[in-house]
Amino acid sequence: FLYRSQGKYEAAETLYLQALELKKSILGENHPSYATSLNNLAFLYTSQGKYEEAEALYLQALELYKSILGENHPDYAQSLNNLAYLYKSQRKYEVAESLYIQALELRKQLLGENYSQYASSLNLLAGLYYSQGKYEEAEPIITKALELRKSIFGENHPDYASSLNNLALLYYSQGKYEAAELLYIQALEICDRALGSNHPNTVTCRENLENLRKQQRENRDNS
Repeated sequence: FLYRSQGKYEAAETLYLQALELKKSILGENHPSYATSLNNLAFLYTSQGKYEEAEALYLQALELYKSILGENHPDYAQSLNNLAYLYKSQRKYEVAESLYIQALELRKQLLGENYSQYASSLNLLAGLYYSQGKYEEAEPIITKALELRKSIFGENHPDYASSLNNLALLYYSQGKYEAAELLYIQALEICDRALGSNHPNTVTCRENLENLRKQQRENRDNS
């Protein structure tokens, strides 16, 4: 994971392949842990734009989870989300939407709506709509995820701040700068308190707010 996050893909691939072979030799291929290793390698390939290789691995992992755990299992839902992310990366939006909705409904069925995983699924679907410019479809889903995280975590949690940031980004994209600014400020304050000023999430919130204010200044100068 460290090598992948640093962009050291070759080193990461070597380690992922070693882990995959090790799990295969110890546990065999019909084990959830082997499927997890397939997903890890597939995510690496997705990050590199190696979509064909990633798709084959994601599909293999999905079928493994289905045969080992069945379709009514949280790991199967996560595997659907992984595959949906791949298709989103390729701009295959209809296929991605179908998978995200399937995962969302499965998590709702298994866990109910008052769980963080369900809120995460809402955010994934909203993110798909946002990336297509479907802001009206995205807004009620982001708002629902925000309210869920508020009730689950409270208003001083980084995940709540993340949802505030998501809604602010949507408003910013719609030109609703004042509404976006209030949310960015709130998100930044939470992250600063909970995570510290140098945490990547805090830095992202600060940069988002700075970009918004820069845009507001440019708009005033051009008016």
